[in-house]
Amino acid sequence: MAWLEKRAGVYRLSFRHEGRIIGRALKTSDRREAEGCLARFEENLRLLERGRLVLPDDADLVAFLMSDGKLNGKPVIDKPLSLKELFDRYRDSLPAGAKERNTTYTEGIHLKHLLRIIGGRTIVRTLTTNEMQDYVNRRSNEKGRSGRDVCHATIRKELGTFASVWNRWALPRGVVDRPAPTRGLVYQKDSPKLPFQTWKQVERQIERGGLTAVQEERLWDSLFLTLDEIREVLAHVNASARFSFVYPMFVFAAHTGARRSEILRSQVDDFDLIARVVRIREKKRDRTKELTFRHVPMSPLLEAVMTDWFSRHPGGQYTICQAANQSITEQMAAHHFVWAVENSKWDKLRGWHLFRHSFASNCARKGLDQRIIDEWMGHQTDEMRRRYRHLFPDQQQLALASVFGESR
Repeated sequence: MAWLEKRAGVYRLSFRHEGRIIGRALKTSDRREAEGCLARFEENLRLLERGRLVLPDDADLVAFLMSDGKLNGKPVIDKPLSLKELFDRYRDSLPAGAKERNTTYTEGIHLKHLLRIIGGRTIVRTLTTNEMQDYVNRRSNEKGRSGRDVCHATIRKELGTFASVWNRWALPRGVVDRPAPTRGLVYQKDSPKLPFQTWKQVERQIERGGLTAVQEERLWDSLFLTLDEIREVLAHVNASARFSFVYPMFVFAAHTGARRSEILRSQVDDFDLIARVVRIREKKRDRTKELTFRHVPMSPLLEAVMTDWFSRHPGGQYTICQAANQSITEQMAAHHFVWAVENSKWDKLRGWHLFRHSFASNCARKGLDQRIIDEWMGHQTDEMRRRYRHLFPDQQQLALASVFGESR
């Protein structure tokens, strides 16, 4: 037998089952609705007692009878997933070592910007292209660390991280039910990167005047060092470096065109001092593989410097290290670069990638075949090639001569 009770204006259904009284609030103050629930409940209770309804072992009795046997328990409404919870679940799911330390660091920066602008409490299922376009617009109006507007390439990378978390992690696991709302976004146009220029060319343009601080920064970003300037800066670093590994690291960068991450990833056995070849461990050429390799011949200076460095190496596998088996982080490598050139004429240098630009540019000035440069440099883009292609002197002159003829 079941009956109705009214408490604080709300009806409650109670009944006796197997010697105990069970009650459940009906969440209604309407008498007619409550009596309808009571009638349906009593009918289902009789069907259960007659064996025409079978109660599952794990079922909630009241929910089962109130729903005509369709619910085994109280309805559970999933808590909406917030953006912060999505990112937290993603990071918690990654096994140790699944990504490079610097990749994890960069991802973390991207996710912080997304949480800051979109909002960590934003419900994931409510995100649309409109919200993502608003992110692009707001981020475009912010300043980066250099004081310049955040460029669209940076914003694309941030949204690339967002789309990767969404499409490659959350979607296959059923955490979200649709692709990331990042298609069709409109980005502000950036000024193209300037072709690589010598120190004298950069200074000449600045001395003319009329440039903003941002424009001057862009000019210094386009700098490449000539061979004589590379010798000068290496001599300065050799004389002023705070730690013994810094000079070998500078020579490694300047004489191979290796990326900072490739230098920090390098191992002692990558240097074949007999064959005079260095093996570069790269990760950008083939994303389907953990590592690929390219080989660059060793210059006499690189061979001499690394031979000396290995004779007093702290130990362990890493080529560049301060202590045995302890690699240098990308952030500390950036600090060591700044410390090595600060308070000198070289303090305008923009970081390790300058040597990669200079390596390619000097190879081009010497007229080396593009295929050889590509092989030594690894993953090259047409955008990068265009920045130093004008430095191929003989090819440019021969091409023009074929049009207008030889000069007299």
